[in-house]
Amino acid sequence: MEYLDFELPIKELEEQLQKCEIIGTESEVDVSETCKQIENKLIATKKEIYKNLTPWQRVQMSRHPSRPYTSDYIHALCGDSFVELHGDRGFKDDKAMIGGLGKIGDQSYMFIGQQKGYNTKTRQYRNFGMANPEGYRKALRLMKSAEKFGIPVVTLLDTPGAYPGLEAEERGQGEAIARNILEMTRLKVPIITIVIGEGASGGALGIGVGDKVMMLENTWYSVISPESCSSILWRSWEYKEQAADALKLTAKDMKKQGIVDEIIKEPLGGAHSDREKTYLAVKNAIVKTFEELKNLSPKDLVNNRMEKYMGMGVYKG
Repeated sequence: MEYLDFELPIKELEEQLQKCEIIGTESEVDVSETCKQIENKLIATKKEIYKNLTPWQRVQMSRHPSRPYTSDYIHALCGDSFVELHGDRGFKDDKAMIGGLGKIGDQSYMFIGQQKGYNTKTRQYRNFGMANPEGYRKALRLMKSAEKFGIPVVTLLDTPGAYPGLEAEERGQGEAIARNILEMTRLKVPIITIVIGEGASGGALGIGVGDKVMMLENTWYSVISPESCSSILWRSWEYKEQAADALKLTAKDMKKQGIVDEIIKEPLGGAHSDREKTYLAVKNAIVKTFEELKNLSPKDLVNNRMEKYMGMGVYKG
């Protein structure tokens, strides 16, 4: 288990509890009362820490190395029913963007999302979750296939941004993202969007237009990362905490501003602390949302989606 800097008090208490339990099993000394006291203190400390997380700490939580990624959610939700689909039929298969068909219960869904790696080798293979234009074109191809067969689309957002390299720009990165946003606004099937980690910039927006947009509790959604914002405004990454605060990027901020529709609660300690509970919460959110959307006509779906996005940013004094 890896710990973030603000989680160190939890680490100390968990180590104390572990030592206490070892003493109890290896000797005849009754340490049950001491263990109970440490357990109570541990629960209280966790509640205190996770109740008062700053925006920057939530950014750190969204990047936790143990946090589940897109493929983890898909396989937990769909099991063996998931069939991955590859390629954009134009250039190549982008490993940073995964997608395919899967079932939750008896209902089929088209799942699409950015995929990060678990270690150095897989991070390079997945390009750190930063998709190239062919990734967005693959996503659009899958959405169009879903529309053709009347299958709802579920997009899972987790990216530090679209790949900013020269070759990506040469192949039309900006156009690919813009095309996806346009096509998603008029897609004739339900689109359910969930931010499961980092939701950065156009990289997230390229698959982020939905009838209902949800965020897990310890995720963020913003036009720019706190580090990049800090480097632009202060010419240094040292002010990333102030930048995170100013950007209003947390799930609570996004809900307040009307950018997202719902916050999915995470277990105490974050999504990685109890994966099964997190998967169940996401599954319930998808099923519930689909029940709300499935009876709407394609025309109503598109009209409602258009109105939702046209209303964003409207300010009434």
